[in-house]
Order: sequence, then structure tokens, then C-alpha cells
Amino acid sequence: MDHMEQREPKKDEDLQAETSEDTSVTPEEKKTPKKQGLLADLYDWLEVLAVSVAAVFILFAFVLRVAEVDGTSMTNTLQDGEKLLVQELFYTPKQGDIVVCQSEFFGFDKPLVKRVIATEGQTVSIDEETWTVTVDGVALKEDYVRYMKGQNMKGWSYGESYTVPEGMVFVMGDNRNGSWDSRDSRIGPIDERYIVGKVILRFAPLDHFGPVK
Repeated sequence: MDHMEQREPKKDEDLQAETSEDTSVTPEEKKTPKKQGLLADLYDWLEVLAVSVAAVFILFAFVLRVAEVDGTSMTNTLQDGEKLLVQELFYTPKQGDIVVCQSEFFGFDKPLVKRVIATEGQTVSIDEETWTVTVDGVALKEDYVRYMKGQNMKGWSYGESYTVPEGMVFVMGDNRNGSWDSRDSRIGPIDERYIVGKVILRFAPLDHFGPVK
């Protein structure tokens, strides 16, 4: 009977030889996975960039808007030429807010930056001598107003008091004697539908950067 040939255990040198690098792989083939990795990374970055650009577009198309102060009616709170970020979506006017709006008197191509003094149903009265603005019998604390010492506040067209109609807001500039606003019946209260949004941030010039109140 034939005897089966017994094989000797492989030596360490043999195992090392079998597991050593395959010299048949060319340098070009070795570089291919690295190139593919770089392309994959580039694709990921481009995808992130595209998503970011789309998000910014949607944000500024439907949520935020950029506006510029034109004139001195909001001095000292805002200065002529300053750039503003405006919250547009899901905004309901509130007393004290600074808003960007449009007046039928001026036409819809000229935005106004003013402060909301009263909303629909509220009654406004003004003491021109003391510069006191009262809403529903409560005097407003207006630290933001630019007072003219020795002068009366510019008057208005409504007699002793005025009640804001439904769907309207009564707006005034912080520079009371340098602002054309709802006190003049030719402008009057602003229809809420013509309010672009609330000013939330001043971003230019950079030395004036910050939230707006």
C-alpha cells in the first residue's frame, strides 16, 4: 500500500513570502484608490456647498430681506446708508418694533423705515410741547427719540387723539422733527399688508454691527 507523503509544516519564511506584497500590481494601479478617495471628498464638498447655497437662497427669498436706511428720519437709532437685515416671514407687527414698510402715498417702490407706535384698535395722542406720546392712556417711555431742545414736536393731522383702524399700524420716526410719518394724514396709518418685515440686525457698516431695538 502506498504511503501518503507527509508534508512538513511551512516555515516562517514561507508564510512571510506568501503574505508579502504582490509585485505584479503596478504603481498606477496602487494610486487609483487614492484618486477615487480624493474625487469622493471633492464630491462631498460640492454637495455641501450646493445645499448651503440653496439654503441661503431660500432664507433670503422667503424669510429674510436686506434693506438700506434712506434719510435721517430714524436718527439716532439708525443712520443714513446703514444696511439692515429684515425678518419677513411669520411676522406680526408689535408696538415698539422697527419695521420696513411701504406707503401708498409714496408708492410701492420706496420703502420706509419707521417705528410702530400703535397697532389696530389702539388710540394715540401726542403732547407736542412735552414730546409725550400716549397710547391707550399710557405714556410711552421713548429713550430712543431724538429730542430738539427748546422746540415743540412736529404736529399731526388728527386733533386730540386718533384710533388706528383695523389692519393698520401707526408709525413714527425716532427723529420726530425730521420724519414724515403717520402723523401726516397724507401718509396716515400703514396697511399691515404693506409691511415688509421687522428690522432685526444692522450689518453694515461693520463698526455699527449689532441688533436693532
